Amino acid sequence: MVHVVPDTNVLVSALVGRGKPKRLVLQLLEGHTVVSSSQMLAEMADVLSREKFREVRRSQVDKYLSNLVSRCRMVKTQSRFKVVAEDPDDDLVLNTAYSGKATYIVTGDKGFVP
Repeated sequence: MVHVVPDTNVLVSALVGRGKPKRLVLQLLEGHTVVSSSQMLAEMADVLSREKFREVRRSQVDKYLSNLVSRCRMVKTQSRFKVVAEDPDDDLVLNTAYSGKATYIVTGDKGFVP
């Protein structure tokens, strides 16, 4: 089975939107092993607490995070790579993928594309 780490931007878009990111995350959860870490979910909770997302109720965020925790393979990030100088938060995604032996990272972040 394929192991996939969806980036925080994909998970946030899946919660607040109704389009492709939402369908993608649902398909990943149903057909693949989705890998995440408590640090990534904490980052997502932090992002969703920003003024930009004030229309998202706290109860929605809590339910979404709980659902992700129950359906994802949660890993402890053992590695401490520091390779994305432009956005150190991206290192968290890479470290989670490495620790979880992920096959793919799914992101909308152009910084991951060479």
